[in-house]
Amino acid sequence: MATFTSSLPDELLKELADTAKRLKLPKNKLIEKALSMYLKELDRAAYAKSYKRMANDPEVHAIAEEGIEDWFHNLDEIDKQD
Repeated sequence: MATFTSSLPDELLKELADTAKRLKLPKNKLIEKALSMYLKELDRAAYAKSYKRMANDPEVHAIAEEGIEDWFHNLDEIDKQD
């Protein structure tokens, strides 16, 4: 594990210390968990943004429509087997 040194505003450092004490966690573990959650949230936001971009992409719409036609065809085939 690597060592990382940083500075924080006094108010945030106090809040970190208070929260770590309340949760009975070392400050570095609390920072590690918080940073991990934040980075996951950034990934989720980027993923959602890419979906929003795709929503306006005519090529994606065409692919989706082709896919739905295949899906309906497969449903028809399943119905014929019953």
